[in-house]
Amino acid sequence: MANRFVLNETSYHGSGAIKEIAVEIKGRGFKKSFVCSDPDLVKFGVTKKVTDVLDENGIPYVIYSDIQPNPTIENVKHGVEAYEKSGADHIVAIGGGSSMDTAKAIGIINQNPECRDVRSLEGVSPTKHKSVPIIAVPTTAGTAAEVTINYVITDTEKKRKFVCVDPKDIPVIAIVDPDMMSSMPAGLTAATGLDALTHAIEGYITKGAWELSDMFHIKAIEIIARSLRAAVKGEKVGREGMALGQYVAGMGFSNVGLGVDHSMAHTLSAYYNMPHGKACAILLPTVMEYNADYTGEKYRDIAIAMGVKGVENMTCAEYRKAAIDAVKQLSEDVGIQSTLKGIVKEEDIPALARSAYADACRPGNPRETSVEDIEKLYRSLI
Repeated sequence: MANRFVLNETSYHGSGAIKEIAVEIKGRGFKKSFVCSDPDLVKFGVTKKVTDVLDENGIPYVIYSDIQPNPTIENVKHGVEAYEKSGADHIVAIGGGSSMDTAKAIGIINQNPECRDVRSLEGVSPTKHKSVPIIAVPTTAGTAAEVTINYVITDTEKKRKFVCVDPKDIPVIAIVDPDMMSSMPAGLTAATGLDALTHAIEGYITKGAWELSDMFHIKAIEIIARSLRAAVKGEKVGREGMALGQYVAGMGFSNVGLGVDHSMAHTLSAYYNMPHGKACAILLPTVMEYNADYTGEKYRDIAIAMGVKGVENMTCAEYRKAAIDAVKQLSEDVGIQSTLKGIVKEEDIPALARSAYADACRPGNPRETSVEDIEKLYRSLI
């Protein structure tokens, strides 16, 4: 069987990379930008860093900011309508996963009008045409949506998130500029950073993992483990490391999938509007413990990448515990809570577990799981 690997066409990395947006727009003959960014980024002037570049280069644009932290079907519907009215010929997505996921859905639906109901795109999407060209500018170091073939939309009516998987939605250009992430508060930096670590660890142990994806994931774990504490403190070297580490993780997991941590996290966000990164972070040590016996020697590599010393002299049980403990310590050091107390309601757990089991990420988990197993995982954290 052939292993497919999809990456975006072009990416720029480093401070000041946003200046390259104008170069790419002009070089590709684009005429008008549809700037997709969430309202807080517009309010606090983060979006303006990019629109200033557009203004300086005489590139016309319109701004669309009807985007929630967990973007909804309605956000997408309104976005498609706004894009069609705008006269734009490409999208500039500025923000975290919410802005970029919304942009991907808009771009795909515009070019595949038979899929106008975004719910029809769940799972492996049945599209025929590539998305409207997207230039993705992340402002958080976590989701790596700028380099992935996935996007996640919330169905508020049914209290569920659904994942759409489509190589045709991948942004043509990623602008990974750590200066665009400098305004992230410490709590958001921690949560999105541990989302990136979850991507790397789940991607490394998922059923679809292979040598090419392993290369990205191990390097991502290493970069994140040495960078996140400094990033949370606001140190430039940490911000730069996290900007790169989350992108490297994205190149891997986008191609091989994730696992039950993400399935459970998607459900927590849909039910309680919980930030996705925070949900992933709280779940990660517990899910690692659950999967440990089904990962061969991979936790040894994870422990080494996390910076654990003396791993070469450890037994299998010892290095598995060491890997999990290193993740727990990192979470504690950056201020992530360790339980779901006060968040998850006991009476919701059966429905949460059924929804998580149905999530598109769950089949990639290295350990075969069940609704009952997922219920126990949720209960262990409340």
